Amino acid sequence: MQSEGDSLSTTAIARKLDIPVQQLFTTLKDYGWIERAEDNWALTPKGEFEGGTYRTSRRYGAYIVWPYSLLEHPLFQAIESNQRISTASMCRYYPHLGVRHINRALGELGLQRHTIMGWELTDFGSRLGGLQEESSVGVFFVTWPHDIIDHPIVHRELDYQSRQNCTNFGAVVDEPDLFDLATRTKKACRGIDGHELASFLQMRVCNWLYLAQLAHAYRRALPTEESIYADFYVPNGNVYIDCWEADVPAEELSIRLRKKNVYELLALRHLEVNATDMERLDDVLGRGLIALGVRY
Repeated sequence: MQSEGDSLSTTAIARKLDIPVQQLFTTLKDYGWIERAEDNWALTPKGEFEGGTYRTSRRYGAYIVWPYSLLEHPLFQAIESNQRISTASMCRYYPHLGVRHINRALGELGLQRHTIMGWELTDFGSRLGGLQEESSVGVFFVTWPHDIIDHPIVHRELDYQSRQNCTNFGAVVDEPDLFDLATRTKKACRGIDGHELASFLQMRVCNWLYLAQLAHAYRRALPTEESIYADFYVPNGNVYIDCWEADVPAEELSIRLRKKNVYELLALRHLEVNATDMERLDDVLGRGLIALGVRY
């Protein structure tokens, strides 16, 4: 957005100071100048005190502008736009993602790859400014220029995955159509790999498996004449995985008990993920799969 008169939009200030846009918005939020209001940014009393106001355009709607003189504000002068960041630092901009998730997401995009030495930079990652680093104990990792968080592909993917990890992601806001199967499933959502999942928990598990680079099937039939399906199946190790929500209807509970009985009778490898496990998938899935001999 272009500046008019003596006012500049936040994006225009970022361009003039050569600061990544996401970094600037996050900095203003951290210092209490702006705050999130649904899908938009809103001024706080402190932001208004610093001279922030609103402007409206037909293309962008209402947005915040600042006095041109703010370019000399000590806050902006203190930002080091050439500072490099690691995946640990990137968690600040994507608070619903952990370091391991961001590393795997960058790996899935082809910017780095996981080896026995750690995370190694790829040619594509190098073209985006990545630098190969090594810790004091010999573990490889990658650092990035600060504007990596403004790269359209990187930001699109990490922002989407961060929103996927919010507990209200995928909820249907409008009144559902009782004759439409798609809207009857309140939390139907899509995994990173394109799988259409029936619940938020299933989506989290699907994304975890995909980013761990584990091939997996969704709704895989058990090797029985009876029609029984596992939520996921990992062929590497022949492991079946089932997700169980907090409130299990009576009919689903009977299926769950029947399925557990089949697993035991046929000595099939299986793991269960409960709703309370959602924030500890690295422990439940990671350690569980390793215990069953699956390396990833």
